[in-house]
Order: sequence, then C-alpha cells, then structure tokens
Amino acid sequence: MIRQMIEIDGSEGEGGGQVVRNACALSLATGQPFRIVRVRGKRSKPGLMRQHVTAIEAALAIGGAFAEGVAVGSSEMSFTPRAVTPGEYRFAVGTAGSTNLVFQTVVMPLLLADAPSRLVLEGGTHNVMAPPFEFIERAFVPVLRRMGARIALRLDRHGFYPRGGGRIEIDIQPSKLVPIDCLERGALRAVSATAIFAGLPFDIADRELAAARKVLPDWPDDAFTVRQLKDDQGPGNALLLEAEFEQVTEVVTGFGKLGVSAESLAKTAATRMAGFLASDAFAGPYLADQLLLPFALAGGGTFTTVKPGGHARTAADVIRLFTGQQWVFEQLPDGKHLVRRRA
Repeated sequence: MIRQMIEIDGSEGEGGGQVVRNACALSLATGQPFRIVRVRGKRSKPGLMRQHVTAIEAALAIGGAFAEGVAVGSSEMSFTPRAVTPGEYRFAVGTAGSTNLVFQTVVMPLLLADAPSRLVLEGGTHNVMAPPFEFIERAFVPVLRRMGARIALRLDRHGFYPRGGGRIEIDIQPSKLVPIDCLERGALRAVSATAIFAGLPFDIADRELAAARKVLPDWPDDAFTVRQLKDDQGPGNALLLEAEFEQVTEVVTGFGKLGVSAESLAKTAATRMAGFLASDAFAGPYLADQLLLPFALAGGGTFTTVKPGGHARTAADVIRLFTGQQWVFEQLPDGKHLVRRRA
C-alpha cells in the first residue's frame, strides 16, 4: 500500500535538525513516507550537516528505505521507509559529529523490531549542541527502561569537538513500550560535579569546579572531582553536573570551546542546574525533548517538566503529523508543566 507523503516545513518551530531525526524515527515506526522542505531553515547555515546526513543514512540502513536529497547542504529531502531490519550496524559520524544524535534517530525503530540489534557508533560523544553520553546513559535510557525498553550501552572512548574519535556500543532487545506516569522525581539522593579533560592544562578543570561551587554552595566538597583522560582522546573538556533523584537523574553539561572561559562555562551550567533544583519537575528541558517520541510510540503517559522550549513543541508538532496524537503542555499552579496526550 502506498501511503500519502507527509509534507514538513523544516523552518517552522525550532527549525533545526531535530525535525529530521524525529521524522526519520517516526517514518520507520509508522511506515509513512515524508518530505521536508527548507531543512534547518532557521539556522545560520541552513541545510543538512554531516551529522544529519549520517543519522539519515543510519535510518536508511536499518529500514531498507529510499531517500532523495540526502547530502551535506541539501535544503530538501524525502524519505520512504520499508520494514526495519534488526541486526549489527556500525555508523561513523566523522570528526566530531554527534553519535548520540544518531542513536536518538534509530533507537526507537530498533526497539520496536522483532529481533535484537547491536550498534557501534563512532564520532563525537561530548560536543556542543547535542546531549553527551552520560545524559543518554543516566537520564534518558533509565526512563525508557521503566517503559519496558531493554537497552545496554557503554562508552568505549570519549570523542570531543573538533577531533571526534569517540566510540559507543549499544545492545537493543525487542521491547514493547508501555505508557508510564512521571509526575514526581522523588527525594534527592546524590549530586556530583565532574570536570573531564584530555590534552589540556589541569587548571582548566580546577577553575571550572571552583566556579561551579560558587553557584552550588550547598553541594558537599566530595561531590566535586576531576577526571583526566589520556592525551590522545583530546584536546577536549566537559563539565558534567549530575543530580540523582529517586525517580530520575538530571545531567547538565558545559562544553569547553575556544573563546569561552572555564569560569563562564561552569557558571552557565551550574545556573541551569540550580534552576532545575529549584523546581520540582520530573524532567529538565532536554530530557523533556527526548521523552515525547517514546511516549507517543507507547501511546500515552504523562510527565512534568520545567518550562518547555521550542524543541519540545516542535517534536509534538512532528508527532501529530505522523500519528494524529496531540500532545499538550499545561502549566500547573506551581509553575511546572504537565505534558500529556490530549484525549
């Protein structure tokens, strides 16, 4: 049966690469083809970037799909899926393109397949504009497991911008996702601040931790640690702030880059963490972005979050095009938002 092509304007909403990734995942999960015009139309450099092309190529590989316009710089593309084929796959993003964005594109279709899969993803694991491996491992995947997903993943090697060279491995067992309610995060169990660096002066990590302490004065001294990697995994640096609650873990990251001081990076990340701690929402803004797709494919569920951003609302728009589901964001009296499927 030939299904009608879903038409998407890639410049609407947040206007970035998330539209491409979610559309590929939903297309493989629902069997519906799509076309996107004005790809990444709101970005300073519109069109597909290398990491978006790799994510689409990964979707093509697992879905035996056909696509047009899949090239770096392309502003229009189409994608026609076939049945998802589980198995062993290796995808190399190149330089520091995000392995985790490729993971987000293919994980849901492979979970819904009828046999196990194993992924090896090579490229960037810790780079700006994408969640780091620790966020995927400690914040996102645990919620998927509560929904019934069977996923194991490990980081073999860090990959920082601009060099890349990282490697992660993921084992996925076929799983039936069930709706869950994530309204409360529970009591705070532990906090940590880890400055990771490779091939850079040690004092960068010290300065980051000192700046973070000023914003998070209630955190114990032993929560602040430095992790030095081998020089051949750098140069690179990331500050990971983690708050583990009974029901969920939040991971906030500051990425080192030229032109941004250690103090500025740490202050920005710590301020974001302090803002989340001041709320009692289940999900931070980045986790909320990621949860909409699995919740939609499970057919329902609810979660609370801080003020939803453009990524979350755009994800809801793309989900509606493929499934007909309407996901709404209701502000509650205490300021947080309830995310649910409209009946």
